[in-house]
Formats: sequence, structure tokens, C-alpha cells
Amino acid sequence: MPQNEYMERHAKQHGKRFDYEERKRKRIAREQHKGSENAQNFRGLRAKLYQQKRRKEKIQMKKTIRAHEERNVKSSEAAEPSSTPLPQYLLDRSSEKNAKALSSAIKQKRNEKAARFSVPLPKVKGISEEEMFSVVKTGKKTQKKGWKRVVTKPTFVGPDFTRRPVKYERFIRPMGLRYKKANVTHTELAVTVQLPIISVKKNPQNPMYTQLGVLTRGTIIEVNVSDLGLVTAGGKVVWGRYAQITNNPENDGCINALLL
Repeated sequence: MPQNEYMERHAKQHGKRFDYEERKRKRIAREQHKGSENAQNFRGLRAKLYQQKRRKEKIQMKKTIRAHEERNVKSSEAAEPSSTPLPQYLLDRSSEKNAKALSSAIKQKRNEKAARFSVPLPKVKGISEEEMFSVVKTGKKTQKKGWKRVVTKPTFVGPDFTRRPVKYERFIRPMGLRYKKANVTHTELAVTVQLPIISVKKNPQNPMYTQLGVLTRGTIIEVNVSDLGLVTAGGKVVWGRYAQITNNPENDGCINALLL
């Protein structure tokens, strides 16, 4: 047996650890951090040699990326000059090179699908829990009973909502901050109507805020659009549609949303 193959031999005889693949993945992921640390800390000739090595690696990586991009691009090359004249209907054609190119129809479908799920406000500012909740202390031993929280932002609760018993209530949603209707703007019809809210679909801040029905900027809500008289292609009346909140309800005292 040649030298330096004792590790492979041991793996064949005794197998590998159960978490071998995970440890290997983490080790490879850490190599980038180690390389960055070396680039910052090396000095002198060692730093020059290391930067030269890194530069060659980056050039090779860029060449590989460019080769992959060119492989998926449809390009047309100029036809080689030939001695025989071409007929008139072939003069404006060129030899097209199509190396594993995705068809334009598939790309168009993907773009349409992505546009269907796009929202007016793709990014919103995060809200911390300290800003969202205020601590409520109850009972005689206040230092031990500070586990209740009051939601300081506007919320939505359903029509059949009933509060839990005070002893078991964890989050308090004040009556003055509960909203039932929203001013929804239909961009195509260029009208703004006040529509009742059906539910809170998603709050981008936190899944817990979605569960509590917190209404902040960027939240996706479902509104009742039956009053608008919208119908589907099959002739059925559209009852609920999603809309995204575009303002800060806690500052304005109302909810403004755009219909998706």
C-alpha cells in the first residue's frame, strides 16, 4: 500500500462519523473567513505572495462564471464570407448559435410569475420587540409578575374574538388600537374605497406579529372587495383580495393600502 493512504484505508474499514458531511460542510464554509483573516494580518513578502495567489484564484473564478453565462446566452455570429452569392431572402439572416439557451418564452413566464408575487413595498424597516410591546406588571409582587405585554401598534382581531381570562392572558391588544376597515386603493381603476379587513395574511416583521394580527407598514392583509364588483374570468364574483399597507397606521390613525 502506498504511503499517505492510511486515512482512506481506515475509512473503508471502520466507516466515517455520523456527522462527517456536516463537519466537512462547516469546515469548507470557514475557509473563506480564514482566508479573509490571513489577507488582513499577513505582512511583508508573505502578504505579497498570498495576494498574488488570491488574485489568480479570483481571475479563474471570474472566467468560470463568464463561461457559464455565455453558455446560457443566445448569440448570433456573423456569417463567414463565401464565394457563392446568397439569395435575397437569406441576406438578412445570420448563423445563430444557441448553446443550451433557455427559450425566451420560459423566461417570459418566469418574469410574469415573479411579477405576480411582487409587492409595492418589498423592504420595510424592522421593529424591535421593545418598541412593539410594553411591559405590564400585575399583582402585589410586581418584581415577579412582569410577564404581560401590551401591544403598542394597531391590530386586527376577528368579529368573533373573545379575550382569554385575565389570569391566562399573555398579550393585551387595546380596544382603541383595533382596526376593522382599511382605505384600499385600486391602482388600475384609480379609486380608493374603504373596505372591511378579513384577516392578516403576513406581517414581514415577525411570524408572532402575524399571529397577533399586528398592522404595520408592509403588512399583507386580506380585504373584502365584494363591493367593487370584481369578477374572475369564469364569471365568479371575487370576495377577498390581498392588499399591502403603505403607511404607518400608528402615526396616521388610519390604514392605507394598495390592492395587489
